[in-house]
Amino acid sequence: MEPITISKRFQKPGSFYLWAGTFFLLWVLIIIAFYVATIKIDYIWHWEKIPGYFLYKDTVAITAEINGEVETISIEGEKAVIRVKGYVETDIDNDSARRRRQKGQPAVLYGPKTEDYTAPAAGLIVEEGDLISSGDTLATFTKWEPGVFMIGLAITIEVSILSTIFGILIGIFGGLARVSSNPLFKWSSTLYVELIRGSPLLVQIFIWYFLLGTMINTIISEYGLGRIDPLWYGVAALSTFTGAYVAEIVRAGIQSIHFGQVEASRSLGMTYAQSMRYIILPQALRRILPPLAGQFISLVKDSSLLGIIAVRELTKATREIVTVSLQTFESWMVCAVLYLIVTFALSMFVQHLERRTQLT
Repeated sequence: MEPITISKRFQKPGSFYLWAGTFFLLWVLIIIAFYVATIKIDYIWHWEKIPGYFLYKDTVAITAEINGEVETISIEGEKAVIRVKGYVETDIDNDSARRRRQKGQPAVLYGPKTEDYTAPAAGLIVEEGDLISSGDTLATFTKWEPGVFMIGLAITIEVSILSTIFGILIGIFGGLARVSSNPLFKWSSTLYVELIRGSPLLVQIFIWYFLLGTMINTIISEYGLGRIDPLWYGVAALSTFTGAYVAEIVRAGIQSIHFGQVEASRSLGMTYAQSMRYIILPQALRRILPPLAGQFISLVKDSSLLGIIAVRELTKATREIVTVSLQTFESWMVCAVLYLIVTFALSMFVQHLERRTQLT
Protein backbone atom coordinates (compact mmCIF):
# COMPACT_ATOMS: atom_id res chain seq x y z
CA MET A 1 0.00 0.00 0.00
CA GLU A 2 1.40 3.36 -1.04
CA PRO A 3 2.03 5.69 1.93
CA ILE A 4 0.07 8.95 2.12
CA THR A 5 2.48 11.87 1.97
CA ILE A 6 1.79 15.43 3.13
CA SER A 7 1.58 16.65 -0.46
CA LYS A 8 -0.97 13.99 -1.36
CA ARG A 9 -2.98 14.66 1.78
CA PHE A 10 -3.67 18.24 0.62
CA GLN A 11 -4.19 17.39 -3.04
CA LYS A 12 -7.66 18.09 -4.40
CA PRO A 13 -9.29 16.38 -7.38
CA GLY A 14 -9.69 18.41 -10.53
CA SER A 15 -13.47 18.59 -10.09
CA PHE A 16 -12.96 20.46 -6.80
CA TYR A 17 -11.20 23.35 -8.51
CA LEU A 18 -13.78 23.33 -11.29
CA TRP A 19 -16.70 23.74 -8.92
CA ALA A 20 -14.79 26.21 -6.73
CA GLY A 21 -14.14 28.36 -9.77
CA THR A 22 -17.80 28.07 -10.75
CA PHE A 23 -18.80 29.27 -7.29
CA PHE A 24 -16.68 32.42 -7.46
CA LEU A 25 -17.69 33.08 -11.07
CA LEU A 26 -21.34 32.87 -10.07
CA TRP A 27 -20.89 35.48 -7.38
CA VAL A 28 -18.98 37.77 -9.72
CA LEU A 29 -21.86 37.55 -12.20
CA ILE A 30 -24.39 38.32 -9.46
CA ILE A 31 -22.43 41.41 -8.39
CA ILE A 32 -22.09 42.60 -11.99
CA ALA A 33 -25.82 42.06 -12.59
CA PHE A 34 -26.66 44.03 -9.45
CA TYR A 35 -24.38 46.88 -10.52
CA VAL A 36 -25.89 46.99 -14.01
CA ALA A 37 -29.38 47.04 -12.49
CA THR A 38 -28.51 50.08 -10.38
CA ILE A 39 -27.23 51.86 -13.48
CA LYS A 40 -30.49 51.15 -15.30
CA ILE A 41 -32.53 52.89 -12.60
CA ASP A 42 -30.16 55.87 -12.59
CA TYR A 43 -29.24 55.48 -8.92
CA ILE A 44 -26.45 57.69 -7.58
CA TRP A 45 -24.25 56.03 -4.98
CA HIS A 46 -22.97 58.02 -2.01
CA TRP A 47 -20.74 55.65 -0.09
CA GLU A 48 -18.71 58.60 1.16
CA LYS A 49 -21.60 59.58 3.47
CA ILE A 50 -21.86 56.19 5.20
CA PRO A 51 -18.92 56.63 7.65
CA GLY A 52 -20.70 59.65 9.10
CA TYR A 53 -23.46 57.34 10.33
CA PHE A 54 -20.94 55.40 12.41
CA LEU A 55 -18.92 58.27 13.90
CA TYR A 56 -19.15 62.01 13.36
CA LYS A 57 -17.74 65.21 14.81
CA ASP A 58 -20.31 67.17 16.76
CA THR A 59 -19.87 70.88 17.52
CA VAL A 60 -20.67 71.65 21.16
CA ALA A 61 -21.38 75.23 22.23
CA ILE A 62 -20.61 76.56 25.72
CA THR A 63 -23.24 79.19 26.50
CA ALA A 64 -23.61 81.80 29.21
CA GLU A 65 -26.28 81.33 31.84
CA ILE A 66 -26.44 84.95 33.05
CA ASN A 67 -26.51 88.45 31.58
CA GLY A 68 -23.32 90.38 32.14
CA GLU A 69 -19.82 91.13 30.94
CA VAL A 70 -16.76 88.99 30.24
CA GLU A 71 -14.53 90.09 33.11
CA THR A 72 -11.41 87.98 32.50
CA ILE A 73 -10.18 85.17 30.27
CA SER A 74 -7.38 83.07 31.77
CA ILE A 75 -5.57 80.76 29.35
CA GLU A 76 -3.64 77.81 30.77
CA GLY A 77 -2.21 75.63 28.03
CA GLU A 78 -5.06 74.38 25.85
CA LYS A 79 -7.74 75.34 28.38
CA ALA A 80 -9.32 78.74 28.99
CA VAL A 81 -11.35 79.90 31.98
CA ILE A 82 -13.93 82.55 31.10
CA ARG A 83 -15.20 84.61 34.03
CA VAL A 84 -18.53 86.33 33.48
CA LYS A 85 -19.73 88.99 35.92
CA GLY A 86 -23.39 89.86 35.87
CA TYR A 87 -26.54 90.35 37.86
CA VAL A 88 -29.29 87.87 38.64
CA GLU A 89 -32.62 88.06 40.39
CA THR A 90 -32.48 87.61 44.16
CA ASP A 91 -35.20 85.95 46.17
CA ILE A 92 -37.32 88.26 48.33
CA ASP A 93 -40.44 87.42 50.31
CA ASN A 94 -43.91 88.48 49.20
CA ASP A 95 -44.27 91.16 51.89
CA SER A 96 -41.06 92.88 50.81
CA ALA A 97 -42.12 92.76 47.18
CA ARG A 98 -45.51 94.26 48.06
CA ARG A 99 -43.93 97.11 50.04
CA ARG A 100 -41.55 97.89 47.16
CA ARG A 101 -44.43 98.04 44.71
CA GLN A 102 -46.32 100.40 47.05
CA LYS A 103 -43.30 102.72 47.04
CA GLY A 104 -43.13 102.61 43.25
CA GLN A 105 -39.95 100.55 43.32
CA PRO A 106 -39.38 97.41 41.23
CA ALA A 107 -40.51 94.28 43.03
CA VAL A 108 -37.48 92.35 41.72
CA LEU A 109 -33.99 92.86 43.11
CA TYR A 110 -30.83 92.08 41.22
CA GLY A 111 -27.65 90.97 42.91
CA PRO A 112 -24.12 90.53 41.54
CA LYS A 113 -23.02 87.06 40.48
CA THR A 114 -19.83 85.69 38.93
CA GLU A 115 -19.61 82.45 36.96
CA ASP A 116 -16.60 80.65 35.49
CA TYR A 117 -16.75 78.59 32.29
CA THR A 118 -13.98 76.23 31.17
CA ALA A 119 -13.50 75.84 27.44
CA PRO A 120 -10.78 74.95 24.90
CA ALA A 121 -8.62 77.99 24.18
CA ALA A 122 -8.80 77.37 20.43
CA GLY A 123 -12.58 77.63 20.43
CA LEU A 124 -12.97 81.01 22.15
CA ILE A 125 -15.52 83.34 20.58
CA VAL A 126 -15.69 86.19 23.11
CA GLU A 127 -13.07 88.63 24.37
CA GLU A 128 -12.60 90.47 27.64
CA GLY A 129 -15.06 93.30 28.04
CA ASP A 130 -17.72 91.82 25.74
CA LEU A 131 -21.31 92.27 26.87
CA ILE A 132 -23.27 89.04 26.74
CA SER A 133 -26.79 87.82 27.37
CA SER A 134 -28.01 84.55 28.76
CA GLY A 135 -27.74 81.91 26.04
CA ASP A 136 -24.91 83.59 24.10
CA THR A 137 -22.12 81.30 22.92
CA LEU A 138 -18.81 81.80 24.71
CA ALA A 139 -16.78 79.06 23.00
CA THR A 140 -17.18 75.95 20.88
CA PHE A 141 -15.38 72.63 20.60
CA THR A 142 -15.82 69.43 18.63
CA LYS A 143 -15.99 65.86 19.87
CA TRP A 144 -16.59 62.47 18.30
CA GLU A 145 -20.11 61.08 18.75
CA PRO A 146 -21.52 57.68 17.78
CA GLY A 147 -23.65 57.79 14.66
CA VAL A 148 -27.06 56.24 14.06
CA PHE A 149 -25.61 52.96 12.78
CA MET A 150 -23.37 52.64 15.84
CA ILE A 151 -26.22 53.39 18.24
CA GLY A 152 -28.53 50.92 16.51
CA LEU A 153 -25.86 48.21 16.45
CA ALA A 154 -25.10 48.73 20.15
CA ILE A 155 -28.78 48.44 21.07
CA THR A 156 -29.17 45.32 18.92
CA ILE A 157 -26.20 43.67 20.64
CA GLU A 158 -27.45 44.75 24.08
CA VAL A 159 -30.95 43.38 23.45
CA SER A 160 -29.56 40.15 22.00
CA ILE A 161 -27.21 39.53 24.94
CA LEU A 162 -29.88 40.22 27.56
CA SER A 163 -32.48 38.12 25.74
CA THR A 164 -29.98 35.28 25.29
CA ILE A 165 -29.14 35.21 29.01
CA PHE A 166 -32.77 35.27 30.12
CA GLY A 167 -33.78 32.88 27.34
CA ILE A 168 -31.16 30.33 28.44
CA LEU A 169 -32.33 30.52 32.05
CA ILE A 170 -35.97 30.14 31.06
CA GLY A 171 -35.12 27.36 28.62
CA ILE A 172 -33.07 25.32 31.10
CA PHE A 173 -35.78 25.41 33.75
CA GLY A 174 -38.44 24.82 31.12
CA GLY A 175 -36.55 21.85 29.65
CA LEU A 176 -36.02 20.28 33.07
CA ALA A 177 -39.70 20.79 33.83
CA ARG A 178 -40.64 19.09 30.54
CA VAL A 179 -38.90 15.86 31.57
CA SER A 180 -40.06 16.09 35.19
CA SER A 181 -42.51 13.54 36.59
CA ASN A 182 -44.24 16.30 38.59
CA PRO A 183 -47.46 17.12 36.70
CA LEU A 184 -47.47 20.75 37.87
CA PHE A 185 -44.03 21.43 36.40
CA LYS A 186 -44.50 19.27 33.31
CA TRP A 187 -47.93 20.55 32.31
CA SER A 188 -47.04 24.19 33.05
CA SER A 189 -43.92 23.95 30.89
CA THR A 190 -45.82 22.19 28.11
CA LEU A 191 -48.54 24.85 28.13
CA TYR A 192 -45.93 27.63 28.05
CA VAL A 193 -44.03 26.08 25.16
CA GLU A 194 -47.14 25.45 23.08
CA LEU A 195 -48.55 28.93 23.67
CA ILE A 196 -45.30 30.66 22.71
CA ARG A 197 -44.52 28.48 19.70
CA GLY A 198 -48.10 28.68 18.49
CA SER A 199 -48.23 32.48 18.14
CA PRO A 200 -46.14 34.91 16.05
CA LEU A 201 -43.35 36.82 17.75
CA LEU A 202 -44.77 40.10 16.46
CA VAL A 203 -48.07 39.45 18.26
CA GLN A 204 -46.18 38.61 21.46
CA ILE A 205 -44.25 41.89 21.24
CA PHE A 206 -47.54 43.77 20.88
CA ILE A 207 -48.97 41.96 23.92
CA TRP A 208 -45.91 42.68 26.04
CA TYR A 209 -45.75 46.36 25.11
CA PHE A 210 -49.33 47.53 24.53
CA LEU A 211 -51.16 45.20 26.93
CA LEU A 212 -48.84 44.20 29.76
CA GLY A 213 -46.69 47.31 29.40
CA THR A 214 -49.67 49.64 29.73
CA MET A 215 -50.91 47.87 32.85
CA ILE A 216 -47.48 47.70 34.48
CA ASN A 217 -46.62 51.34 33.75
CA THR A 218 -50.02 52.48 35.03
CA ILE A 219 -49.60 50.58 38.28
CA ILE A 220 -46.03 51.67 39.01
CA SER A 221 -46.72 55.29 38.04
CA GLU A 222 -49.24 55.45 40.90
CA TYR A 223 -46.32 54.88 43.27
CA GLY A 224 -44.16 57.53 41.60
CA LEU A 225 -41.70 55.00 40.14
CA GLY A 226 -41.78 56.29 36.57
CA ARG A 227 -42.20 54.25 33.41
CA ILE A 228 -40.30 51.20 32.18
CA ASP A 229 -38.37 51.75 28.96
CA PRO A 230 -39.79 49.97 25.87
CA LEU A 231 -36.45 48.19 25.48
CA TRP A 232 -37.18 46.04 28.53
CA TYR A 233 -40.55 44.96 27.16
CA GLY A 234 -38.76 43.99 23.96
CA VAL A 235 -36.22 42.00 25.97
CA ALA A 236 -39.05 40.29 27.85
CA ALA A 237 -40.81 39.34 24.61
CA LEU A 238 -37.64 37.98 22.99
CA SER A 239 -36.63 36.14 26.18
CA THR A 240 -39.95 34.34 26.58
CA PHE A 241 -40.03 33.54 22.87
CA THR A 242 -36.49 32.18 22.85
CA GLY A 243 -36.96 30.38 26.17
CA ALA A 244 -39.74 28.23 24.72
CA TYR A 245 -37.53 26.98 21.89
CA VAL A 246 -34.53 26.52 24.17
CA ALA A 247 -36.74 24.48 26.51
CA GLU A 248 -37.55 22.08 23.67
CA ILE A 249 -33.89 21.89 22.68
CA VAL A 250 -32.88 21.13 26.28
CA ARG A 251 -35.64 18.52 26.58
CA ALA A 252 -34.51 16.80 23.38
CA GLY A 253 -30.89 16.89 24.55
CA ILE A 254 -31.73 15.30 27.90
CA GLN A 255 -33.88 12.60 26.34
CA SER A 256 -31.13 11.79 23.82
CA ILE A 257 -28.99 10.48 26.68
CA HIS A 258 -29.67 6.79 27.31
CA PHE A 259 -31.86 6.26 30.35
CA GLY A 260 -29.47 3.59 31.54
CA GLN A 261 -27.02 6.32 32.57
CA VAL A 262 -29.66 7.80 34.86
CA GLU A 263 -30.28 4.41 36.40
CA ALA A 264 -26.54 3.80 36.80
CA SER A 265 -26.05 7.15 38.54
CA ARG A 266 -28.98 6.49 40.86
CA SER A 267 -27.56 3.07 41.70
CA LEU A 268 -24.35 4.82 42.79
CA GLY A 269 -26.33 6.79 45.34
CA MET A 270 -26.75 10.03 43.40
CA THR A 271 -29.92 12.04 43.74
CA TYR A 272 -31.93 13.07 40.69
CA ALA A 273 -30.45 16.59 40.84
CA GLN A 274 -26.88 15.24 41.14
CA SER A 275 -27.49 12.87 38.24
CA MET A 276 -28.70 15.72 36.07
CA ARG A 277 -25.87 18.04 37.09
CA TYR A 278 -22.89 15.68 36.81
CA ILE A 279 -23.99 13.02 34.30
CA ILE A 280 -26.84 14.03 31.99
CA LEU A 281 -26.56 17.79 31.42
CA PRO A 282 -22.81 17.85 30.56
CA GLN A 283 -23.42 15.28 27.82
CA ALA A 284 -26.62 16.94 26.65
CA LEU A 285 -24.84 20.30 26.39
CA ARG A 286 -22.45 18.94 23.77
CA ARG A 287 -25.37 17.74 21.68
CA ILE A 288 -27.54 20.85 21.91
CA LEU A 289 -24.88 23.46 21.13
CA PRO A 290 -25.50 23.46 17.33
CA PRO A 291 -29.29 23.96 17.59
CA LEU A 292 -28.75 26.52 20.36
CA ALA A 293 -26.42 28.46 18.05
CA GLY A 294 -29.09 28.51 15.37
CA GLN A 295 -31.67 29.71 17.87
CA PHE A 296 -29.50 32.54 19.14
CA ILE A 297 -28.63 33.62 15.61
CA SER A 298 -32.36 33.78 14.91
CA LEU A 299 -32.74 35.83 18.08
CA VAL A 300 -30.33 38.47 16.77
CA LYS A 301 -32.35 38.74 13.57
CA ASP A 302 -35.68 38.70 15.43
CA SER A 303 -34.56 41.76 17.39
CA SER A 304 -35.25 43.76 14.21
CA LEU A 305 -38.96 43.59 15.09
CA LEU A 306 -38.49 45.77 18.17
CA GLY A 307 -38.48 48.90 16.04
CA ILE A 308 -42.30 48.78 16.04
CA ILE A 309 -42.31 49.59 19.78
CA ALA A 310 -39.87 52.51 19.43
CA VAL A 311 -36.71 50.57 20.27
CA ARG A 312 -33.97 52.11 18.13
CA GLU A 313 -32.27 48.89 17.11
CA LEU A 314 -30.30 48.43 13.90
CA THR A 315 -33.22 48.03 11.50
CA LYS A 316 -35.11 51.03 12.87
CA ALA A 317 -31.89 53.07 12.77
CA THR A 318 -31.46 52.12 9.11
CA ARG A 319 -35.02 53.21 8.32
CA GLU A 320 -34.28 56.57 9.91
CA ILE A 321 -31.15 56.97 7.77
CA VAL A 322 -33.05 56.06 4.59
CA THR A 323 -35.82 58.53 5.44
CA VAL A 324 -33.40 61.40 6.00
CA SER A 325 -30.72 60.75 3.37
CA LEU A 326 -32.60 58.70 0.72
CA GLN A 327 -29.51 56.45 0.51
CA THR A 328 -31.61 53.30 0.24
CA PHE A 329 -29.16 50.86 -1.33
CA GLU A 330 -26.10 51.80 0.71
CA SER A 331 -27.98 51.89 4.01
CA TRP A 332 -29.67 48.51 3.69
CA MET A 333 -26.51 46.86 2.38
CA VAL A 334 -24.56 48.16 5.38
CA CYS A 335 -27.37 47.02 7.68
CA ALA A 336 -27.23 43.52 6.21
CA VAL A 337 -23.43 43.38 6.57
CA LEU A 338 -23.64 44.46 10.22
CA TYR A 339 -26.16 41.71 10.98
CA LEU A 340 -23.92 39.25 9.15
CA ILE A 341 -20.90 40.29 11.23
CA VAL A 342 -22.79 39.83 14.50
CA THR A 343 -24.28 36.46 13.56
CA PHE A 344 -21.01 35.19 12.09
CA ALA A 345 -19.13 36.15 15.26
CA LEU A 346 -21.75 34.34 17.33
CA SER A 347 -21.46 31.27 15.09
CA MET A 348 -17.67 31.24 15.47
CA PHE A 349 -17.98 31.56 19.24
CA VAL A 350 -20.34 28.59 19.43
CA GLN A 351 -18.02 26.52 17.22
CA HIS A 352 -15.20 27.37 19.63
CA LEU A 353 -17.33 26.15 22.53
CA GLU A 354 -18.08 22.94 20.62
CA ARG A 355 -14.38 22.23 20.17
CA ARG A 356 -13.70 22.98 23.83
CA THR A 357 -16.45 20.65 25.02
CA GLN A 358 -15.26 17.88 22.69
CA LEU A 359 -11.75 18.14 24.13
CA THR A 360 -13.06 17.90 27.69
